Amino acid sequence: MSSSAIVTVTGRGLPLRGDELDTDRIMPARFLRAVTFEGLEQHLFEDDRATNPAHPFSDPRYKGASVLIVNGNFGCGSSREHAPQGLARYGIKAIVGESYSEIFLGNAAVLGVPCFTADRASIESLQSLIERAPDTAIETRVDTELITAGTLRINASVPAGLRDAFVSGQWNPTAMLLDRFDEVRAVAKALPYVSGF
Repeated sequence: MSSSAIVTVTGRGLPLRGDELDTDRIMPARFLRAVTFEGLEQHLFEDDRATNPAHPFSDPRYKGASVLIVNGNFGCGSSREHAPQGLARYGIKAIVGESYSEIFLGNAAVLGVPCFTADRASIESLQSLIERAPDTAIETRVDTELITAGTLRINASVPAGLRDAFVSGQWNPTAMLLDRFDEVRAVAKALPYVSGF
């Protein structure tokens, strides 16, 4: 059950403008009562989409997009993992933005969704390009931290530890533990506060 390396993510983009888009807007709290994460993708930005029929997640031009382009402090607010779960289940495989909440960044990483950071002008250029030409293919490279879309080239960054984990296929800690579960059992057996009861 080991994780595969994630070196390149290629796909069409979905430009989502606005700073401070928090996890409650990404995934409204009333959808957190589910026992599983199945179906969460249907509720992404549900309240925002209800008040704005032109919301990018309702725009048919971006249907099937796999690269989300966001602005500053994306995923701030609560630590709910339902937000990146919904995005991943929607088909988002990479996010390119100005900045992220640290907890959102970590929650996305363990789902195999690299979050790239770039400067505001570069993000603006990428969002504008995708709004003009929604079929433009975007290539995000984790190893070189280069984003390519048409003639646009953006030097981005991924936190070094996460970049190394994606490239080496060690981004999923659960899969790593399950792959070496005999070692986990041996360690647990040797711990008196686990085996002594």
